Amino acid sequence: MKTLHVPYLPALDTLDVSSIGLVMETKARREYIDQINWPEYPYKPIVVFDIARSNRYLYIRYFVKSLSLRAVNEADDSHVHQDSCIEFFMQREGEQEYLNFEFNCIGTCDASRRVSRTEKTSLTSEEYASIKRYSSLDRETFPEKTGVHSWELLVAIPLTLMGLDPENLPKKIRGNFYNCADETEYPHFVSWSPIDLPAPNFHCPPFFGEIYFS
Repeated sequence: MKTLHVPYLPALDTLDVSSIGLVMETKARREYIDQINWPEYPYKPIVVFDIARSNRYLYIRYFVKSLSLRAVNEADDSHVHQDSCIEFFMQREGEQEYLNFEFNCIGTCDASRRVSRTEKTSLTSEEYASIKRYSSLDRETFPEKTGVHSWELLVAIPLTLMGLDPENLPKKIRGNFYNCADETEYPHFVSWSPIDLPAPNFHCPPFFGEIYFS
């Protein structure tokens, strides 16, 4: 099981979301999404994420360099996993429910509260609107582009949306980070914490890592 420690950077809340990258680059915790769990899907893009928290948000800044780039899904609560996609799943300690936050490369989000892969309650429109997003690709959709492409996506998820009390954060939560692109020329299913299952499945809390708060 992998672990990471999330640094506390309160100044992030004072910055515009488009200008947070430099602070994240120098002060956040950096991790790699590099676990190939299923040999039938061997392609592994370069995927890095920086993570930190403020008094109000969990900030995650992703950098991806991969073959092919796709952003067909424009509306929140759509199938962004079909596009070039990064994901964060989290679960509070001792609870069955977990949350999935999935984003395509232009920032479209699919998020819900779940007890399984098939049992979910999607976020409300107001909850979707509370998630800050900034993409290096802007927000316009486009069909798949071949060749090598690089992109960044910064997201800021309210701690309260994750079911956490900002004034009394737990010592840790559990979670995993993913990169996928189901409907591209090079489909892949890569994770931060390894998954020991026979077929691709990110909805697997037993394989979540430990995420500690500073």
